[in-house]
Amino acid sequence: MAEMTAEEEKLSIRDISIAAEAQTKQGDTFYLITQRWWQEWLEYVNQNQDNTVNDGSASEHHLLGGSSALKRPSSIDNSDLIYEATSGDSSAGIELHDTLVEGTDYILLPQEVWNQLFEWYRGGPILPRKVINSGLSQTELAVEVYPLRLQLHLMPKDERSTIRISKKETIRQLHKKACEIFSLNPELVRIWDYFSHQKHALMNDMDKTLDDANIQMDQDILVEVSNGNSAGAVNSYHENGTADNGTVALVRPSQSNISSAEGLSLSKGSSRNDTAELSQSQQLASSGTDKTFGSSGVSTRGSACGLTGLLNLGNTCFMNSAIQCLVHTPEFARYFREDYYQEINRQNPLGMVGELALAFGDLLRKLWAPGRTPVAPRPFKAKLARFAPQFSGYNQHDSQELLAFLLDGLHEDLNRVKHKPYIKSKDADGRPDEEVADEYWANHIARNDSIIVDVCQGQYKSTLVCPVCNKVSVTFDPFMYLSLPLQSATTRTMTVTIFTCDGSALPAACTVTVPKQGRCRDLIQALGNSCSLKHNEKLLLAEIRGHLIHRFLEDPLITLSSIKDDDHLAAYKIPKLTKNSKFLQLIHRREEREIGISQSNVGWKPYGTPLVSAISCDDVITRGDIQLIVHRMLSPMLRTENPGFNCVSRSKTSAAAAANASRLAASSEACIDSSLANDDPRQKDVCSSKLVNLEKLPLQLVDENNACIDLTVGEDKSVKLSSSSMSILVFADWSQKLLDNYDTRYIENLPEVTKCGSATKKARTEPLSLYSCLEAFLREEPLVPEDMWYCPTCKERRQASKKLDLWRLPEVLVIHLKRFSYSRSMKHKLETFVNFPIHDFDLTKYVANKNNSRRQLYELYALTNHYGGMGSGHYTAHIKLLDENRWYNFDDSHISPINEEDVKSAAAYVLFYRRVKTDHHHSASNKTPFLRGSSLSPM
Repeated sequence: MAEMTAEEEKLSIRDISIAAEAQTKQGDTFYLITQRWWQEWLEYVNQNQDNTVNDGSASEHHLLGGSSALKRPSSIDNSDLIYEATSGDSSAGIELHDTLVEGTDYILLPQEVWNQLFEWYRGGPILPRKVINSGLSQTELAVEVYPLRLQLHLMPKDERSTIRISKKETIRQLHKKACEIFSLNPELVRIWDYFSHQKHALMNDMDKTLDDANIQMDQDILVEVSNGNSAGAVNSYHENGTADNGTVALVRPSQSNISSAEGLSLSKGSSRNDTAELSQSQQLASSGTDKTFGSSGVSTRGSACGLTGLLNLGNTCFMNSAIQCLVHTPEFARYFREDYYQEINRQNPLGMVGELALAFGDLLRKLWAPGRTPVAPRPFKAKLARFAPQFSGYNQHDSQELLAFLLDGLHEDLNRVKHKPYIKSKDADGRPDEEVADEYWANHIARNDSIIVDVCQGQYKSTLVCPVCNKVSVTFDPFMYLSLPLQSATTRTMTVTIFTCDGSALPAACTVTVPKQGRCRDLIQALGNSCSLKHNEKLLLAEIRGHLIHRFLEDPLITLSSIKDDDHLAAYKIPKLTKNSKFLQLIHRREEREIGISQSNVGWKPYGTPLVSAISCDDVITRGDIQLIVHRMLSPMLRTENPGFNCVSRSKTSAAAAANASRLAASSEACIDSSLANDDPRQKDVCSSKLVNLEKLPLQLVDENNACIDLTVGEDKSVKLSSSSMSILVFADWSQKLLDNYDTRYIENLPEVTKCGSATKKARTEPLSLYSCLEAFLREEPLVPEDMWYCPTCKERRQASKKLDLWRLPEVLVIHLKRFSYSRSMKHKLETFVNFPIHDFDLTKYVANKNNSRRQLYELYALTNHYGGMGSGHYTAHIKLLDENRWYNFDDSHISPINEEDVKSAAAYVLFYRRVKTDHHHSASNKTPFLRGSSLSPM
């Protein structure tokens, strides 16, 4: 038979693929093929095809990539998808690498497509996988890329074996396979769910699937041979998995710790990020088969409960660190190891049909089981990606954001309230805070009642005050965690020089404090408050470079981080503009002569700081008008010791000049207040006489053709202004004579935006206290303009002041340190060291409810850390095992003991505190049914 051409191969595979995928059903077989070989074949068959798509069928999306490859591929080579063959137990078959990702490492081909390619190219190894039903309704089709991997323990012979079996197989089929592997008489064999190396449940419902029996990846199965005597079935081993001598019965680790991958299309991401870590954990586990570990090194095999690591599936350290903190919260450890299934709320539309709670509970049980290798949390991550697509794939994410989602999602899945009543909150109306707070909390519990509420939720007191009518609004809202600002590093002092256009004041430097990652609107608002801005005025912010206006910062959303510490800023106090107003920019120049050049060769160079004024274009603007405006702008700098600068006597001011000045002031709505321009003739005369001079200022106007017009002649001549530009450029040439009459030092040297002195540097080296962060969080501050409050008395939105207080504290207090800030253009991390207490974290004085007499003391038991920068950092967790009273570092699958003094670092991100019991009674409002007993152990 003649060899097919590339085009014929492509058309043949396309037709087979369309037909096969259209008929896919449960039980069909798909085959894995390495993405590398598949891409090579695609390039070969598409070598003469342009990049146009001939058919929009979804079944062809892998087949239509353009390329210029010419060589026909060699035989199929899937060796990079599997572990190398070992001399160990071969009953498990060929093992796939545990972090393979569809579309990155492999693709799935229908059986018919694989058969055709295999006929043409041969090769292998052959990697078939079955199609199973999945999803809530069990109607979704998914290829089971990773079937269940089970550890079989034969008792009493102490033999072990590892098998692969689909989770859709029945218990009868598992029973049959176990008997075949160990050559046993089926009538004498019983199999048990050997969860945590204990007889968890007898698997005697032979028609039940392993999925229905809740058998998980890497589960232990006990194969028990009765030998006709059921009473002595296991005479050398106890049900807790220990031998008669008390040593732990260890299970030999297998090649890999693989979890199932659900669905035909898996999340894309890194496929080899965890190879080194995986092999290291395998070595650690295998080395412990026949030895006892001392306290100098910690192993996750044969060690105390709670010292089990989580494999990194590829940038999943953010998830692993948060999970370890939650599963080591004693209240949660107890709850999820008991029978919590009765509390699962499958009808809650805000929940995840209980699936998130089940996945978390299964993972927690694995992590608390003794004698287990590091767990690959792939099933949990699959559920997480299903209900929170933002965490899908293998990119780095924010651990705190994941934690917030988990707490909220677990609450909704475990909400004991099946039908939430509608409750309308009542206004306080002067009632006592205690009464209103209890009412709010009762309303909250009526709709939200779960283990998460019992353990983690507290209550704020929020007070809003209207700045106009002083209306006070008090509400009491629940919180799950506290997000505290790092106050010393989240603000920035900025110095800006403020200029007026009406000659009413000299330029003055103004220093304000603004959010470090704030925007220009924050700076303008702070400057306006500082300089007592009038209601009909506004500030025009500009960056000055080289004695010229480099840019106007008119966009209120410009980030302050784009302004450097050594920049120079000016803020011009101008009237709120009308439609036909422009900005007059007065650019200063002074004469400079170069050495060796004749005295007649004078160069004019920019000098000082430009001044800006608003000018109305509704009327005809004359050269004299501009002269008057410039005189007004410069008038505050006029030297008093030189009163005779050819000025007209104030008593002899011409009526025409006064009228002209009044007309300009009125037409531009600014420069002088309308009351001064129209209502008081005495003030009008003073203003006018001050500005009218016999000697004209040496001004040059730049017209629309970029030509300079001399404004010292033709006072009544009008000037033609550019219609396309908002700015009118006027040059003021400062001769020595002019400098003698004006004190220009006010415009010569602008201060830097931020000048770090020794005091500032010293302050930065001082550690920031967690108490200081809390006080900054509770400090009264005005609402941001876009989040203004609707005052029910004024019937308008007001920028009210807001004050938060702690009213009711939870059993477990989670504190988030706000190290990360985001904007549209950049991300930023604060490396500030926060000195947080480990013991005796006393919040008594911060609780506004003074009727609660007991001390509010907390002790740290867990925290997450973030090392490195944004997007490329790494998360770990420090956790205290309360039974041992010892701290450990959880770095994915690696666990090591640490000293308590090493817990504090600048990497601390989310802190977990647990209430210290100072008395024997609990607050009635914080009902925690799972906090019975005095032991701190999660057992």
